[in-house]
Amino acid sequence: MSKNTTFTFDGDSGVLLSLNLMIPKITLFPQTADINRQGHLVIGGNDTVELATKYGTPLYVFDEVTIRNLCRDFKREFSRRYPDTTVVYAGKAFLHRALVEILKEEGLALDVVSAGEIYIAETAGFPMDSVIFHGNNKSAEELKLALKKKIGRIVIDNMDELRMLTSLAEESSHIPEIMLRITPGIDAHTHGHLTTGATGSKFGIPLYKAEEAISTAMAAASLDLVGLHFHLGSMITEFQPYLDAIELELEMAAEMKNKYGFELEELDIGGGFGVQYTLESQVPDVGLFADRITERLLERCQAFRLPPPALNIEPGRGIIAKAGVALYGVGNIKDVAGNTYVSVDGGMADNIRPALYAARYEALVANKADSKENDTVSIAGKYCESGDILIKDIALPQVVSGDIIAIPVCGAYCIPMASNYNAALKPAIVMVKAGESRLIRRRETTYDLIRNDLV
Repeated sequence: MSKNTTFTFDGDSGVLLSLNLMIPKITLFPQTADINRQGHLVIGGNDTVELATKYGTPLYVFDEVTIRNLCRDFKREFSRRYPDTTVVYAGKAFLHRALVEILKEEGLALDVVSAGEIYIAETAGFPMDSVIFHGNNKSAEELKLALKKKIGRIVIDNMDELRMLTSLAEESSHIPEIMLRITPGIDAHTHGHLTTGATGSKFGIPLYKAEEAISTAMAAASLDLVGLHFHLGSMITEFQPYLDAIELELEMAAEMKNKYGFELEELDIGGGFGVQYTLESQVPDVGLFADRITERLLERCQAFRLPPPALNIEPGRGIIAKAGVALYGVGNIKDVAGNTYVSVDGGMADNIRPALYAARYEALVANKADSKENDTVSIAGKYCESGDILIKDIALPQVVSGDIIAIPVCGAYCIPMASNYNAALKPAIVMVKAGESRLIRRRETTYDLIRNDLV
């Protein structure tokens, strides 16, 4: 960017206006992202350099406005095309009591996969009848908990679980409403580690066993089979996998209706909606997904003479990813065989996605956000693995020790998959809105590393 560029600033906030046209990377940051007179990245009205100084780094910053807006986007875009739609937030992407309170206020349901996630939801006051319980290997204790708490839906993953829940429900006073997760054998064309709906997946009941599962569930007086579920994977950027899966599931439901009188009251198509991590990546917006999915659902229900079922969608990453930003402090910088490594005070212990999935990110130097990008560097983590590279070969302004690196689209899966590798302390998390910030998770201390140890 030319130093002669004329900027327009808001008179009250001192925030740069219309910067999206000048700094394309800003579009990947939360919806409130801006740059102030000092050239610092601003999120939710908060100077990120000041946040880093106040709370330390690594620091994860979540923008409340972006979270709420994306919740509303999914509700609006699907419901106006298919009114009987429930948006179910996939808690595995990131779950925290402060977030649960927002989800409750925005009228979303919640998908959980463990007793721990149930506990987080319950302690935040989330209604248990709006919870959907997934998982490919639920324990007897977890299923008993689900029965005790009267969880809204239990999604059955396999025949062993179906038999176990049937027995446990017979012993309880509660008849649970269940869905069967049927794996349609559809390739979602995503990373192999993110595919869950293809043939051979560890998840769900194979399509060829669907008839056995449905007839068995219908015969169980202690269970109430209300619908079918599928989930194809994560980071899906194409419509066709959803359309093909809907076709197969509805065709099978129609056959089961003719054979056993099965009524498909609900169809849960999972989540997996892709998000934009880099400027080059192309992802359809929510409205386009909603158009194609609801159109196919209505069309095939008519063709198979099925009443349109209630529709559940399960975005997790699609709601929370863009709302989160990781801030890192720059330490050592070294040139090795033509490569410049900028080392930061975090890495794979708080964001393992690059090492695990070869995930790509963009970044800004938060204290030089309006500066020209004239160096190509790699951002290296501090952990003892050669694969601990957050971003390889990215254009940045000249970076020096003490700068703050901001990486956008870090709201999903980074924190849930964080570890204490190399005895790292898990980072602090703040929620920001309208110029205010609040600490929602303190940084771990060294005592936290040993407090469960017994000697």
